[in-house]
Amino acid sequence: MVDTLEIARQVPLPASTSTFEQELEQEQPTGVNESSLPPVDRGFRAWSFMSAAFLVQAVVWGLSNSFGVFLEAYLQDPVYTNQRNPTVLLSLIGPLSSGIIYCSGPFINLFITRFPFHRRTVMWLGVACCWTSLFGASYTTRLQLLVFLQGVLYAVGGALLYYPCISYVAEWFVRRRGLANGVIFAGTAAGGVILPLILPWLISSRGPSGALRVLSIVIVSLLIPILPLVKGRLPELRSSRTRVSTRRRYGERKWWSNGTFWVVLTTNTFQGFGYFVPLVWLPTFATALNVNTTNASIALSLLNGASVIGRLSLGYLSDKFNPWALAFCTLLFTSVSTFILWGVLSHTFGGLLAFGVAYGLLAGGWSSLWTGFIRGVGVTHNPTHPTTIYGYLMFSRGIGNILSTPISTALSNSNSSAPERHVDAHLGFDVDNGKYEKMILYVGTCFAGAAVASLMGWVRERRRGSGN
Repeated sequence: MVDTLEIARQVPLPASTSTFEQELEQEQPTGVNESSLPPVDRGFRAWSFMSAAFLVQAVVWGLSNSFGVFLEAYLQDPVYTNQRNPTVLLSLIGPLSSGIIYCSGPFINLFITRFPFHRRTVMWLGVACCWTSLFGASYTTRLQLLVFLQGVLYAVGGALLYYPCISYVAEWFVRRRGLANGVIFAGTAAGGVILPLILPWLISSRGPSGALRVLSIVIVSLLIPILPLVKGRLPELRSSRTRVSTRRRYGERKWWSNGTFWVVLTTNTFQGFGYFVPLVWLPTFATALNVNTTNASIALSLLNGASVIGRLSLGYLSDKFNPWALAFCTLLFTSVSTFILWGVLSHTFGGLLAFGVAYGLLAGGWSSLWTGFIRGVGVTHNPTHPTTIYGYLMFSRGIGNILSTPISTALSNSNSSAPERHVDAHLGFDVDNGKYEKMILYVGTCFAGAAVASLMGWVRERRRGSGN
C-alpha cells in the first residue's frame, strides 16, 4: 500500500509558500507580485488542483496495489503458466511496478528541482508511458515482454506522474496543507480499495488482456482532462542560478554521518522486505481456500482500506508520542499478527480477512512515522533536506519491494516441490499443502527484525537524550 507524504505537513518549512518559491523568490519577474498570483489555501484553482492530484494518485498506485488480482488470474491461465518460470516472472510484475516508483524518487526529485519548468512536460510523458505499457501488455502473451510492459514501463510512467504532481502541493496549500495532503494521498489507497472489487468482474468477462486494454483507455480518459489542472501556483523560471543553488543544497549531506539515519534506513529496509508480500499473494492464498475470485479480492481491498486508517492514526500519534516507540510496537504486533492470524487462523476465509484488516492497520501506516524519524536525524536548516532524506527512504523501501517477491516466490516453490502430505488445513501454514508456510515465516521474521532494529533506535535516542 502506498504511503502518504506526511512530510509536507509535519516538517517545518520556510516562511515562503513552498521550497520552490524560496529558491526562486529572488528571481521572479519584476512584473509578478503576490497579489497577481492565485490565492493560497482557497479558491477554485487550489481546490481543483487538489481534486486532480487525488485522481493522479489513484491512477498511479491503484493498479500496483491491486496487482494480486491480476496475478491470481495469470496463474490460472494456461497461456501464461505453460511458459518457462511463470510463477517467478508473473509475481515480479506488481512489485516492479511499485518498487521502481519508490526507487526513482531521488533521481526524479533531483531533476525536477533543477528544472522545475519541465515538471508538466514530465507528467505528460508519464501519461504516454502508462497508456503504452497497459495497451501494449494487452497484446502480448510473452512473459518477459509482459513483465517489461506492465511492470517496468508502467512504473516509469507512474513515477513521472507522481513526483512532479507532489512537488506542487506546497505551492497551493500552507495553512491547510494537512487537509490537502490527507485528501490527495487518500487517492493512493482509494485505487487499492476500488480496483480489487472491479477487476474480478472485468477479468472474468474480458480476460486479463481485455481488462488491461480497458484499463489503458480508462486511465487516459481520466488523466487527459485533469492533468491541465495539475500545475503550479508560482511562475516557473528558466534560470541557471536555480540549478546552481540546487547543486549546492544537494552537496550538504552532513546527516550521512548521523548513526540515527542508518538505523532508520535499516529498519525501513527490513520493513520493506516483508510488507509487500501479502499485497501480492493474498488473493492467490484466498483462492487456495476455495474462495471465489470476487471474495478473494475482498481480502486485498480490506487490507488497503485498513491501511488508510492505519496511516492516519500513526500520523496523528507520531505528533504526540516518540516515533521509535510507535515503530517498535507496530512492527512487533505486525510480526505477531502475521504468525498468529495468517499462519494459524487463516485456514478459514474469516481468519484471512481478520489478518488483512490487522495487517493494514498495523503495517499500512509505516511511512507516516518517517517525518518523526527525519526530525531525529537532525537535518540542516536547508528546507530541501527532509525531502531528500524522504527520497532515500523511498529508495530503500523500493529495494525491499522488488527483492521480496523473488524471495517469497522461491520460498513458496520450495514447499510446493516437496512431496504432497495431504494434510487437512487446520492452520494457515497448512493451506495448499503447506505452500505458503515458509513465506509466512519469512514475512513475520522480517517484521521481527525491523522491530529489533527500531528498538535499537529507541534505546539510542533515549541514551542521547539522557546524555543531554
